[in-house]
Amino acid sequence: LFRHPLGLPIPHTALVPRRKDDLGASLEQFVTDNFLTPQVLREKILDAQVVRRLGDWLREPEHAERVVSEAVPFLVRAVERVDEEEIRVFVDDVILPRVRREPLSPVAGHLLERVVEDGSHHGLVDLGARELHAWLALHQDQVEAIVRSRAPSWAPTWVNDQVTRRVYTEVVRWAKDVKDDPQHNVRHALDAYLTELGRDLQHDPRTQQRFESLKERVLEHPQVSATGVALGETLRTSVLDALEDPHGALRGRMCSALVALGRQLGEDERLQARLDAWTADTVVSLVQRYGPEITSVISGTIKRWDAREAADKIELHVGRDLQFIRLNGTIVGALVGLTIHALSQLL
Repeated sequence: LFRHPLGLPIPHTALVPRRKDDLGASLEQFVTDNFLTPQVLREKILDAQVVRRLGDWLREPEHAERVVSEAVPFLVRAVERVDEEEIRVFVDDVILPRVRREPLSPVAGHLLERVVEDGSHHGLVDLGARELHAWLALHQDQVEAIVRSRAPSWAPTWVNDQVTRRVYTEVVRWAKDVKDDPQHNVRHALDAYLTELGRDLQHDPRTQQRFESLKERVLEHPQVSATGVALGETLRTSVLDALEDPHGALRGRMCSALVALGRQLGEDERLQARLDAWTADTVVSLVQRYGPEITSVISGTIKRWDAREAADKIELHVGRDLQFIRLNGTIVGALVGLTIHALSQLL
């Protein structure tokens, strides 16, 4: 197996040094055919129940905190690499061109229609009504000055003053009615207008064209890009501060989310089955694609070994077993020879 007897190049001897590369290739093929097959991998992954075990491990709060603590430094480095110039390039070269290309009127119309249906805008309408009433109540002189400026010059001053005060009183009363009455006609009219606007944004070409023109004018303003960059920088700074605070709300939410995920993974058998199947499919796909590169490590490593040194290492590793093999071979050979000799004498 390991050398030529007495140094003589007898055929079929010194197999390990001579056929080292062939043995490496055979071992590589053996691993590929018997360990990296789709069926074997899929069975092993499904039997391991990786998802359930991961869920049982993550549902412990200390384990979730450990995962977050290990992940935070990588997240911080990733966020720190995003500087202001990269945000500017992203806004100018990705966000704004995409917004320009995509027609937003159908999306805006659908969103507005759903908002009106759900009544989500009522809070904003209430706020606007309260602010309008408060402003009118606090700015009587300004309102009266506006009304008086529209009065005819030929009318007597005392008449204009009476009319102005009356108009102001009625306007304030009207604003109070809008503020206090959820079913006011103005509110219904506003709902009807918004509903019609949402429908026109989705189906009326003229309304869509006007909306897109407004979008273009807004996007062409230089402050839009600066505002986007400022928002991105503010978001980046806020995320960094939250990540670096070990007792902050963000890290607490991350830990709570991981615990909840672990609980769901450990208890939801249908989810376990889906994720186990997805994991098995992913691993099988990766091995089918990169399996030859993985197993080539075996043959490549063996090829780099020195033939004589490799034979000596293997022989040293299995030396004790080789002694028993040689002893067994001697005993078996002697018994076989003795049996043949005994039979020949009997015959």
